[in-house]
Amino acid sequence: MPLVNVMVNNRAYTIACDDGEEEHLKELAAYVDTRVRQLLESVGQVGDARLILMASLLIADELHEANSHLAAHEKELGALSGSHQEIHQRLHLTETNAAEALEKAAKRVEDIAARLAHA
Repeated sequence: MPLVNVMVNNRAYTIACDDGEEEHLKELAAYVDTRVRQLLESVGQVGDARLILMASLLIADELHEANSHLAAHEKELGALSGSHQEIHQRLHLTETNAAEALEKAAKRVEDIAARLAHA
């Protein structure tokens, strides 16, 4: 299990991760560091633990909002999928009705042609 050194608020942390996850972990730590620095600018130095907690809460809020948007989009996708199925069924019914109407019309034309041929 690899160990990765990351920096958050100018403090080094060593964190274990799965093989191949090192770069992703570094990106996540950089994001946390960015959020901590933003907080530091707005609230000042309130201690590492409190800054990291506040950053975690902000990131959790972002995740919650993203999950809410995802749920709304999944609901919308479900509705669109249902509409798509309904339209597909209507199209199939319309095609079937059109084919039947064409067959009836062709039969009538054949009947008329046969009567004209005997006349």
